[in-house]
Amino acid sequence: MTIFLILLAGALAGIQNALAGGGSFITLPALILAGLNPLEANITSTVALFPGQVTTGLANRQLVSGTSQLSFRILFMLSVIGGGLGALLLLYTPATVFARLVPWLVLFATLVFAWGNFVRKPASSNAAHLGGGATALIQFCIAIYGGYFGGGIGFLMMAALSLAGMPTRGAAATKNVLASVMNASAVLLFAFSAAVRWKEAAVLGVSAIAGGLIGAKMLSHFRAVSNPKCNRAA
Repeated sequence: MTIFLILLAGALAGIQNALAGGGSFITLPALILAGLNPLEANITSTVALFPGQVTTGLANRQLVSGTSQLSFRILFMLSVIGGGLGALLLLYTPATVFARLVPWLVLFATLVFAWGNFVRKPASSNAAHLGGGATALIQFCIAIYGGYFGGGIGFLMMAALSLAGMPTRGAAATKNVLASVMNASAVLLFAFSAAVRWKEAAVLGVSAIAGGLIGAKMLSHFRAVSNPKCNRAA
């Protein structure tokens, strides 16, 4: 039953991460229910979801780009450095302290989720966009948070990239790649940590890859449906 729970959580998280983000909303409680403490669950979730994030990012790589004022290379580097810093901070956080922080981190992530889905309005093409410096700072802060906890990073990046003037589908594909990049730094550090539960990570990772591929196809389908040329060709 525990294995089935983890498999289901991984598949749903992979789809969720591909489309918008927030897969850890599903995997973190599933791993805690499976018997892991919050610190182990958070680190194991990050390691397990990483391959699926890479797969999803590669599947929609043709949509990836930088903003009008900030190149993708800079966004990439900010995500690598920030993700590593957040992971180091997490590794030096005692498990008991992190357990007390989790409710507040989940509350913050939930508010981000609610804002991204029910409050935020799509940026108008005529609206003022974030400058390159502001976008860089926001992305760096998101990357640190992503390496430390990660809940809601997809929604945060979608909001930041959209406010920087990026189209929705391009922002969705770009945030998938940036999420995998910031988690790559974290995974390199977490791989040497005793907090990783490798059995659970393997089960979760396999199902997350499958879910990520499904989500990537769904994202491409949404792109085709919303593209008039694709509709005419169909």
